[in-house]
Amino acid sequence: MTSRLSLMVASVALAFAASTAFAAPQDAASSTPAKNSQQQRMTDCNKQATGKTGDDRKTFMSSCLKGESAAPAKMTQQEKMKSCNADPQAKSLKGDARKQFMSTCLSSSPSAGH
Repeated sequence: MTSRLSLMVASVALAFAASTAFAAPQDAASSTPAKNSQQQRMTDCNKQATGKTGDDRKTFMSSCLKGESAAPAKMTQQEKMKSCNADPQAKSLKGDARKQFMSTCLSSSPSAGH
């Protein structure tokens, strides 16, 4: 009878040890499991793919997940307009000054910082 009890206690202890050994590593800042590098890459690529659809998104996600650094995509006129309108400087300008700023911003390359 005591050998069965000992065996049962040992089994429970072994099961507990195994479950803690294989538990997901915890992120120090929170109680959520830490992401592995592929999960983090997926999260980052997903954020960067915002606004892309269809084949363009598939192509982008494929190269991004492989770690290939794609050449910066050329912004569409609509994307440039949205970016220029979001600029704090554009929000403070009125009339001709705003027109001049928007013209310069829209004609500049995205990496030129407007």
